[in-house]
Parts: sequence; C-alpha cells; structure tokens
Amino acid sequence: MPPLNRRDFLSWVLGSLTGTTLASKSWASDRPAFLKDYAAENNLLYGAATQYSILKRDRDFTRRFIEECAILVPENDFKWEKLRPAPQSFDFTKTDWLSSFAQAHNLKLRGHTLVWYKALPEWFTTEVNQTNAAKHLVNHITTIVERYAGKIHSWDVVNEAVEPKDGRNDGLRTSPWLEYLGEEYIELAFKTAAAADPQALLTYNDFDLAYDTPEQEARRTATLKLLERLKAKDIPVQALGMQGHLYAGSDRFNAVKLQRFMQNVADLGLKIIVSELDVVDRTLEAASIFRDRAVANIYREYLEIVLTQPAVIAVITWGLSDRYTWLKKYRPRMDEANVRPLPLDHNLAPKLAWEALARALQRF
Repeated sequence: MPPLNRRDFLSWVLGSLTGTTLASKSWASDRPAFLKDYAAENNLLYGAATQYSILKRDRDFTRRFIEECAILVPENDFKWEKLRPAPQSFDFTKTDWLSSFAQAHNLKLRGHTLVWYKALPEWFTTEVNQTNAAKHLVNHITTIVERYAGKIHSWDVVNEAVEPKDGRNDGLRTSPWLEYLGEEYIELAFKTAAAADPQALLTYNDFDLAYDTPEQEARRTATLKLLERLKAKDIPVQALGMQGHLYAGSDRFNAVKLQRFMQNVADLGLKIIVSELDVVDRTLEAASIFRDRAVANIYREYLEIVLTQPAVIAVITWGLSDRYTWLKKYRPRMDEANVRPLPLDHNLAPKLAWEALARALQRF
C-alpha cells in the first residue's frame, strides 16, 4: 500500500480540525484493522505498556491489547521493587506469567528496566553501599536476564541516567549508582546484560528529548555525549529509547534539531525506539472532542518528525487505553475530568489519537 500523499494528509488534518472522523469508509475500507498491522506494513513494531494485574483481571482490555499490539512492555513488573522482596531473593511470579502470556499470544516482550535510580526496594538503602554495589548490580542483572534469555526483544538496561540540572560536567544524574560506582555503573550494566543474553537489543532510555527548549536541548546534548562515550569504549549499547511523554502547551517541536539529534544517534550505529509515548491533556479545555483533536495533533506532529528517521524500529505508547494510565495519578486534571492521553478511550474504542498513530505508522 503506498504512503499517504501530501493532499491526503492535509485532508486528514482538515477533517480532524472540523471533527470529521478519519475512520470513514473511503479511508478505512481497505486498511488494516489494528495499529500493529499499520506498523508492520513499514517494518515497525507497535506496542504498549501495561501491567500484570490489568491483564489478569480485565478480559476486554486484554483482548484489545492482543488485537492492537505486537510488543508488550510491563510498566512496573520488572522493576527492582517488584522483583526483589529481600537482598538475596527474587519473586518471578508476575514476570514469568507475563513471559508466558507474550509467547502464547505472539507478542514480543520488552524488559523495563534493569537499572534506575527510582523504584528501588526498601532494603536497598541499608544493604547496598560502595563496597558491594557492583556485586548487587551484577547479580540482579545476570539473574533476571539469564532467566528470560531468548524471550526478550529488548531491555531498557539503564533508565534516565542523564540530568543536566544536577550540574555535573558529564551531564549525569546524581544517584546511588553513580555515587557508589561512578559512570562505570552504566558500562557494567550493559556488559553484564550482553553476557547474560547476547540476543536481546540493549537500550539506553531517557525522557524530555523532544521539545525545542534549552532544558531539553541540554538533555539531548548530554544523552548524545553519553552514548558517544559508551560506543568509544565498545560498550554494547545498541539502541536509544526516546520516551516521548508529550504535552499540550507553549513548547514546540523543532524538526531540524530533533532530526539532527536522531541522525547523530543513528550515526553511532544505534537503533531508536519511541519507548513511552503519551500526551498530557491537563491544560486543555474540558470538552473531550476538543481535547481529542489537540492530543491527536500532538501525536501527528511528533511522529511526522520522528518517523522520517530510518533507525526507528518501534513506537510504544505508555498505555493503550485511557482506562489505565499513570497520568490519572501523576498528571490529573484540575477539573477532575478523566484524562484522555492514549489511542483508545475508557471504553476501549479508537479515538482520533488512534487514527493519528495509524496514519503516522505508514511513514507518510
């Protein structure tokens, strides 16, 4: 199927602004039914984050997830605080179930995350120190990655290690791992993961890389420099995860700067995954029809820039349905209306955001 031409695309934009649905018979009659199929037409993966507890209890959501997605990202279940009840023990109950679920439904599985400065268990502060931090890190990564070797598409090996506001010359975030091990903790994490599973794609994942602001330009610069240092040392980092938590506001995308950053990443030989895509709607007016148009337009603007880069291999939304989203708790609306940041609404029906994604995944 050929990509959309410019006239078709402008017609779609006009339709979204006037409230005309994109899922018209003339547009949709010969098109795939689900986002994973739009993505597959251009050798992309589409998937979403969710949780063990949701898949276990909500059959309707689970059915829609299997229909729409080709890759599953457990939102919390692979994090330290979930897997590590005590310093010498692991609880794989949920992650084993998720691995079996993914295999049963022909879903790829993405691991999130092996090393992060957050979501650490309570025992971490008393048990881990400069003397034993490397041992804990290696044991944690080796045990988990070996257990799921051959079953994981990609790992977020290190998550959010960059924070220019912390004032370090190297741009890294002040964290327990950095305090105990220095920048070498990042290198150690990637080397350990590669040894435990040579097949999985090993990713560095970070946020606030999208907008044309001084803060996000500084993060792009620090992220690129980190990746350059790792590649110069032959550290087995193989992809960048660009989180893509977007929002409605005064900040804008700069296509030239964002595409240049992505090209610089690609020039290092790295793949790119849009890893945590959603749109915060808390500042938009209450009426859902206007919010949905604005949210869809932000998806469109961003993906129109990002998907020009051939190194992009996957687009993953941080949730599939407005029924379940972290933004309910962490970015609620002041008017207490339900947030609407994702492709499917609370009732699991496609929204304009779904249609924007479907169009974008064709790489128009």
